[in-house]
Amino acid sequence: MAKPVRTLSFLERKRAGEKITMLTAYDYPTARLLDESDVDAILVGDSLGMAVMGLADTLGVTMEVMLHHTRMVTRSVKRALVIADMPFLSYQVNAEEALRNAGRLVGQACAHAVKLEGAAEKHGEAIRLILQAGIPVMGHIGLTPQSVHQFGGYRVQGRDAANRQRLKEEALGLQEIGCFAIVLECMPADLAAEITESLTIPTIGIGAGAQCDGQVLVFHDILGWGVARFTKTFADARATMAEAVESFAQEVKAGTFPGEEHTYQ
Repeated sequence: MAKPVRTLSFLERKRAGEKITMLTAYDYPTARLLDESDVDAILVGDSLGMAVMGLADTLGVTMEVMLHHTRMVTRSVKRALVIADMPFLSYQVNAEEALRNAGRLVGQACAHAVKLEGAAEKHGEAIRLILQAGIPVMGHIGLTPQSVHQFGGYRVQGRDAANRQRLKEEALGLQEIGCFAIVLECMPADLAAEITESLTIPTIGIGAGAQCDGQVLVFHDILGWGVARFTKTFADARATMAEAVESFAQEVKAGTFPGEEHTYQ
């Protein structure tokens, strides 16, 4: 079996100039598939709210939901690094509650690390407490989906000079406080490249160009469900699944399934 990927592996890959790969997973079979592939890390993202729960955004995802899905993922993983998102209001209320919730994701659901959105200026006390407890933290700046209403929608961040400078400072702040990596979401590629060059910790891009140290996408989006500009359909599994469902329905209605070979005698 390949050597397990851990947070130190991220730093080693950046130093070696090797790209880091990360995809989301929300259940046992998907996580097992990713763990058996060449994916370095699995993100149990609060994106599951939209990807598998049918919600309009991530804000309705609770700690109990995250614990449930993280447990399913970690039961199947032997190699990849598993990072669990801290959902809305699981870390914003106060630092002690943030620590307790991060501890539940690691202690009860067996995640290897947690990810939370926003700058160290806002959440520094919470990040420090989580790190002091021995739990690795991944940062996330740019378009932070839990702040979608504050942004006025899903908008690219960092287009003007003031916001470019703010995001550069936020990235440095998260590095200084001790995050092992930072997700850069939906920002101009040249800004993400500048941030990546300025940091000693790796950046993981999503809609942030090719110069980040790694890339993450939602699993369902690479299989045909993606609609955003930054997603790519690597295999149209959605069309294949639709064809299979239609074939099943037609054969049952026609009386050709189950056949003799599918029947016990």
